[in-house]
Formats: sequence, C-alpha cells, structure tokens
Amino acid sequence: MQELVIKIINTSQNDLPEYATLGSAGMDIRANLQNPVILQPLERAMVPTGLFLEIPEGYEAQMRPRSGLALKHGITCLNSPGTIDSDYRGELKVILINLSSQEQTISNGERIAQLVISKVERALLKPSKQLEVSNRGEGGFGHTGKI
Repeated sequence: MQELVIKIINTSQNDLPEYATLGSAGMDIRANLQNPVILQPLERAMVPTGLFLEIPEGYEAQMRPRSGLALKHGITCLNSPGTIDSDYRGELKVILINLSSQEQTISNGERIAQLVISKVERALLKPSKQLEVSNRGEGGFGHTGKI
C-alpha cells in the first residue's frame, strides 16, 4: 500500500502525530499549552496543537473526538468532525467542550483529539425542476420509527 505524504510543521514539544496501531484510522493529536486549560461544565475552549499541515488537493483532514476522553471525562470536540481544507495553512486547533458535571483540566501534551485524512469528491450541482422518486421519498428524521 502506498502512503499519502503530508508535509507537517511541528512547533510544539510533542512528538509528531502517529497511528497507535496498524488498524487505526486516526492519529492522536496533543494539546500544545503553556498553562493548563480548565474547562467548567458546559464550557468550551479552542486548544492549540502547534501543528501546521500541507494537505494535498483532493484530501481533507478531519478532527474527531477521542472516545476515551469523552467516556471518562465528558470532553468531546464541537464541530465534529471538524474539516481542515487542503488550502488551509494555519495552526490546527481543536474546539473542546466539557459535557461533564465537573471541572476538567487539559494539560500540555494530553491527547485531545484524533486526526483522520480522507479523500474528497467535488460535486457539480445541476439545477433541476424535479428529483427522481425514491422509496424513502421525503421521510426524514425518525421516519422509520424507534425500532
């Protein structure tokens, strides 16, 4: 399998992101903080990573929550998955929210999110007066019932 090469600048003291296992879809992303960030219940913060990417055209990076952080501490990512476009060259930052009932602390070097690289298809929208009929039709949220 040929790997996609992405240029990265790391201004943090943390190691480069890497896949934890052979089957991992995402790379752990760590906080780059001079001082810990204390999140009160329902408070959110933008946490810097010290990372800058050059994502090839036709790809995106997605910032996603870490399941362990969500389960154990009630911390998750807002705007999830957060899309990082191929032409963005700024620092990667993660919007975290504390959904627990207790104050939570984020420390420098803590794994706060995971980064997934994905191919992107571009679409051409074609104006039309009608759409093809489908079995589902206009059935939306919850239209098939609870079970």
